[in-house]
Amino acid sequence: MSLLECLVGIALCALLLNPLLKTSADLVIKQIEHEKSQSLISEADRAFELIGRAIRIAGYRNIQSKVLPINKSGQLKKENIFLDVEKKVGFRGSDSLTVRHELSNGVGFDCVGNAITAERTKSHLALQGFLVDRQAGVPKGKKVNGGSLICESLDRQGHVQNTTLMNGVNGLLIEELNPTQANTNMVQRLFKVTLQMTDGAKLNLDLERTFATRNLL
Repeated sequence: MSLLECLVGIALCALLLNPLLKTSADLVIKQIEHEKSQSLISEADRAFELIGRAIRIAGYRNIQSKVLPINKSGQLKKENIFLDVEKKVGFRGSDSLTVRHELSNGVGFDCVGNAITAERTKSHLALQGFLVDRQAGVPKGKKVNGGSLICESLDRQGHVQNTTLMNGVNGLLIEELNPTQANTNMVQRLFKVTLQMTDGAKLNLDLERTFATRNLL
């Protein structure tokens, strides 16, 4: 076989294999993107579980409790002491959620996984909060993989402590779906929670869940 024939054979093989190699490379890229998407969705599901649990327990009053949340005037405090949404106060205009509730007779856990006990309360109310902040320890100007979802809870001295739950969160948006009826005789209040997840590169996912309160009227 001459050198020319070898070169022609190599060229023909390259022409035939190039589409297959390109297809294989594209499949690998798609598989990596799919795995990253599933990882982001899994992280978001974990966050949704914690946020949803907090919304459902907001305003819980123990039937055996003899303590009422009253202000200095001796009046019952406003409903937002139990569930408060602040708009555009976090990373990239994210919202924040703060929930308070009394202790149940069983064992309850906060968003960090600590058992909620009487020493982890303030004014006889446990606290759980969620917000998105800039990733800690990242120098200003350096590109980051989104922000960090932060859990607020109370330590054993009743002081607020912040714990990072996950990174890769661009935003947390909370919208009440029935705000005009929030102070009526409705049994439930509905909240749509949106998590904007990112891998810091190509993937940007907006994931939504809707949760209803159980203890707020």
